[in-house]
Amino acid sequence: MILAILQARMSSTRLPGKVLMPLAGAPLIVRQIERVSRAGRIDRLVVATSDQPTDDPLEAAVRREGIAVFRGSLDDVQSRFIGALDAFGPADHVVRLTADCPLADWTVIDATIDAFLAADADYGSNTPAHRTYPKGLDVEVMRAEVLRQAAVEARTPEEREHVTWALHRRPDRWRQAFHSQTAEEGEVRWTVDRPDDYAFVAAVYDALYAGNRAFTSQDVRDFVHSRPDLIDYGGDRRV
Repeated sequence: MILAILQARMSSTRLPGKVLMPLAGAPLIVRQIERVSRAGRIDRLVVATSDQPTDDPLEAAVRREGIAVFRGSLDDVQSRFIGALDAFGPADHVVRLTADCPLADWTVIDATIDAFLAADADYGSNTPAHRTYPKGLDVEVMRAEVLRQAAVEARTPEEREHVTWALHRRPDRWRQAFHSQTAEEGEVRWTVDRPDDYAFVAAVYDALYAGNRAFTSQDVRDFVHSRPDLIDYGGDRRV
């Protein structure tokens, strides 16, 4: 089984509460879940949030959509992932996603998983040293047993907070596979960490969602090209 774990919290330092900010009439995380759920390679999706009271509204919003929730440590995100794996496994592979990517592309998720499986790797992603996909389409995939081993061996705060810190820094230890595209979009910003990021994504949803709930990454590119005011919105490349 392939288990996708979507990590989320309300206490983002740069844009608190962003996961529940509205996009086309629903919370941002709900819109992301809609998109992730179209990935054919994912067998089950669970949202992993913290056990802090500040994340109670997040759990309620996600459960209303019929999505499973696991709650664990706020700061030790790696242990939160292991807890979610224990609660909703057994799984052979784990996909790591983060809840600041409401333009997540299910075709990229599936292609990254396919590349990982074809290579018989321990860890894979679409964000190698030379990334080609926009920030906000990030996907990581790993063997469940490898994630567990990394958690047992973790000693630093970075390993605990960033979950896969050791996996992608130890190619000598873990077999790695990366998925890239031909287009050079590594500097394009579709993630939501700042108010201008949210304003950009809200403009995309306002323009595209009503006409096609399954709008594609190419639809986003075409829309932004039609809006010169959005191309470098907030000082970052948006297309």
